[in-house]
Amino acid sequence: MAPFTAVKRAQPPAAQEGPGFALWQLGFRPFYLLASAFAALSIGLWAMQFAGWLPGAYLQGPLWHAHEMLFGFALAVIVGFLFTAGRNWSGQPTPVGLPLAALAALWVAGRVLVLTPFAWTAAVVNAAFPLACAVALAIPLVTARNRRNYFFIGLLLVLSGAAFAFHLSALGVVQTPTWIGIQLALDVLLFTMAVMGGRVIPMFTNNGISGANATRHPLIEKVALGSLIALPISDAMGLPSLVVAAIAVPAALVHVVRWLLWQPWKTLNNTLVLVLHLAYAWIPVHLALRVLALHGWVSPSLATHALTVGAAGGLIIGMMVRTARGHTARILRADQVDTACFVLVLLAALVRIFVPLVAPSQTLAAVLVSGAFWTLGFGLYALRYWAVLTRPRLDGKPG
Repeated sequence: MAPFTAVKRAQPPAAQEGPGFALWQLGFRPFYLLASAFAALSIGLWAMQFAGWLPGAYLQGPLWHAHEMLFGFALAVIVGFLFTAGRNWSGQPTPVGLPLAALAALWVAGRVLVLTPFAWTAAVVNAAFPLACAVALAIPLVTARNRRNYFFIGLLLVLSGAAFAFHLSALGVVQTPTWIGIQLALDVLLFTMAVMGGRVIPMFTNNGISGANATRHPLIEKVALGSLIALPISDAMGLPSLVVAAIAVPAALVHVVRWLLWQPWKTLNNTLVLVLHLAYAWIPVHLALRVLALHGWVSPSLATHALTVGAAGGLIIGMMVRTARGHTARILRADQVDTACFVLVLLAALVRIFVPLVAPSQTLAAVLVSGAFWTLGFGLYALRYWAVLTRPRLDGKPG
């Protein structure tokens, strides 16, 4: 079977979609739907603005594009995942119903306000969203004394601070460069993906593929995650590029070793697992490109997009499909539409990074083509999963 071949199965006869509107029954439902629709719309508009095809400006520049992808798109997915997983980790309820709808409305308000002259209101709302989500996640985790996952509360608090720092800089209230808030959010995103990837990818590999024997080596785990803590510290201290490279090169190598221990070559016949392995492989690519960018050999934008389009985009589309299927009692097998979403997002990453790398003069064309692939991939997910995310579970259970 080819790597991206999907197997389509009928649902069991007893599995019937029940009546009712289930969007507010668990965190992944509204935030996956909002994030996928926003990803398609925002990147489509940004690509047209980049090409000069919009009569006006959608966003005020590349930093605001980064802001919306990090504090809008990626953060929505992270929150949806944490609210869903947090219930399983703690055995305690996470926001549902009206509180969940209120948090979703706060997120939407942040996306709208950045397009208006109400800059202070936008700053407060965009900092308040991850802060409110941190509190909402802390309640079940602390109640259950689930200390292993307390650090996710801290990550949301850091993202709240990063968002506020970005806005304060943009407002001229503080003199720090605006990009510092973006870099901090990128560092948090990278660390979050490394932590969650290390937890779920080998587990999903072993659960989905008989005899896969995906393993985690304690020393490799410590070095892999430790290196991703050392990098932002070196950035914050303004250490010379040679020192940063001395951290990033071993970090890239150890993440390759970590990935190989998960037996990625054994996943070729399981698309739902393969997509996660392919996405994680972009992390060492990002680190390698970052080293090259430090020496001026490639544009720093390529390293950033290897992380955001390649690693984050791939992991997000893979996890959104898997968790949406699993938490609505559907078969954990990618169908043809799911596979198309995976391929489109992967193509978006390949075009966005490697075309400008080998032919810098074609950067505009790469942005447009990559943007089209990305918009189609996430737009297709939103259309495909609207019915899944808004209807009750097939087995009639809550969630």
